[in-house]
Amino acid sequence: MDHATPLEQALHAARALVLADLIAGEVADADVVSLVEDSVVHRRWWAEQWPEGADYLAGLVAQDVQDALLEKHGRWPLCPVCSHSDLHAMDVDPELGPDPHWVCGKQGVKVAAVGGLGSVLGH
Repeated sequence: MDHATPLEQALHAARALVLADLIAGEVADADVVSLVEDSVVHRRWWAEQWPEGADYLAGLVAQDVQDALLEKHGRWPLCPVCSHSDLHAMDVDPELGPDPHWVCGKQGVKVAAVGGLGSVLGH
């Protein structure tokens, strides 16, 4: 029987979605996975303070990992819509809301749901 609280279920789902995108982008090294875990710990506290925000966890964890990767490894995830001469990272939209997507800010298009980069990147 599953005794996970709704908060724990939301955190596990957020972790799984972001890990799927990291795997699709072939950047899921151990140190990068640690960044996901750090975000989940931080966001657990955040969601305990604001339980109504549990639906926003996937987008927030994705943004946390994206920010941490920028500092340590560079831009991620790179936009597959724009040409290779115009390398830029995609953004999470909405920044604070349910159903987050990776979007190309330059073209203004949704590329994939958070967790769905594998279907776009062919992995």
